[in-house]
Amino acid sequence: MVETQGYGCEEHKVTTDDGYILSLQRIPKGISGKAATNPPVLLQHGLLMDGITWLLNPTDESLAFILADDGYDVWIANTRGTKYSQGHTSLSPQDPAYWEWSWDELVDFDLPATFKEAVVKLLEKICQDPGNNCSDLMNSFTGPNCCVNSSRTDIFLEHEPQATATKNMIHIAQMTRKGTIEKFDYGNDEENNKHYGQPNPPQYIMSNIPNNIPLFLGYGGADYLSDVNDVKILLDKLQNHNPDKLVLQYREDYAHGDFVFGTNAKEIVYNPIMAFFKLN
Repeated sequence: MVETQGYGCEEHKVTTDDGYILSLQRIPKGISGKAATNPPVLLQHGLLMDGITWLLNPTDESLAFILADDGYDVWIANTRGTKYSQGHTSLSPQDPAYWEWSWDELVDFDLPATFKEAVVKLLEKICQDPGNNCSDLMNSFTGPNCCVNSSRTDIFLEHEPQATATKNMIHIAQMTRKGTIEKFDYGNDEENNKHYGQPNPPQYIMSNIPNNIPLFLGYGGADYLSDVNDVKILLDKLQNHNPDKLVLQYREDYAHGDFVFGTNAKEIVYNPIMAFFKLN
């Protein structure tokens, strides 16, 4: 999908400490063929998606290609269980044990392994969480996307949704229901004590993020998945962050899918992100 558009693409494999074999794709040069002069950037997809998320729009509307053409060394992640990351050192996707993971393992194992592969490039990470795309079905799930080109639905559906673990879905539902950002709740004191040494799952301490790290947070008023209240919870956790290092972008008419698949996402989202990179 990258090479057919005239761009070079490298395939990289990394193995997590718990045995999952992940694929990363690297776009080291833009369409001009000139080597990247800006820092590496990692594009991390969201729930039920994979790295192709960043490649499905035309090249001038897809963030991966836009970044490559602007001189960035682009790395595309694919979390465990997705189409290109179904390897394991001892398990297969047909084994129930293969799917015994949640958001915690993605944080503890997938991201560190991914960073390790590219950290020598002084990796910078974009984190978006795009939703599944299926016209009206997608709208019922993500919110009414204002700017997604419905004529591209068939192309999106050729690649999405991707697999994830049931445990991961349960974990996300737990955090949604509780309004917290915490580790997986095993449902009883004994199991939680076994895993965490305490009866309740520990919370992720967002205030541990150094307050001078530049952060760019975009959110939409029509988003059903990461709604305004969710963002408020996150911002409350980041209230001590240096305000000069925190950039907020709010778009009233944007829903979840618009941030990645919107026909005007380049002007509304990607151009401000590029400016943010250049300032930081």
